[in-house]
Amino acid sequence: MRTLPPVTISCSHEHAAWPGTVSISAATLHAVVRDVAESLARGGVPKLVLVNGHGGNYVLGNVVQEAHGDMALFPGPEDWEDARRAAGIETSGDGDMHAGELETSILLHAHPELVRDGYETADHLADDRRHLLTSGMTAYTASGVIGRPSLARAGKGRDVLASLVAAFGDRLAALQQ
Repeated sequence: MRTLPPVTISCSHEHAAWPGTVSISAATLHAVVRDVAESLARGGVPKLVLVNGHGGNYVLGNVVQEAHGDMALFPGPEDWEDARRAAGIETSGDGDMHAGELETSILLHAHPELVRDGYETADHLADDRRHLLTSGMTAYTASGVIGRPSLARAGKGRDVLASLVAAFGDRLAALQQ
């Protein structure tokens, strides 16, 4: 197994209102992933697992489907739900969408220096986001928080990541069938 460097810019148009947000189109992300996979295949590496770090990269599911079994996407919604349960995350994946309990817990475990002071009082709920793709996140939050970071704990972040690591082997096995 080989690890490639990350593609650090993705399809994040819903974050456009915050300074410093850089986003590429879904078509560009699709093309980059497809080109990397084709280059690897020419070099004798026929299979690829995409590790997705942003929920808004919807196009990656289509890229994987078009690869006809030579590509997998991780983590999937079920992996996240299993990780939430394993870590005792109290909020739902729907309500805890951005900078809430899950993401803040992961950061408190892996990079606590990146968590801003005041996260304990930054809860913001916006459960009805039916126009998110049209209006962007600023229609639902001024701070970027949609969830309950007050519930975040480093131990939960550790347990989320441990669950995801354990689940990754299953994804590799499915890709090798």
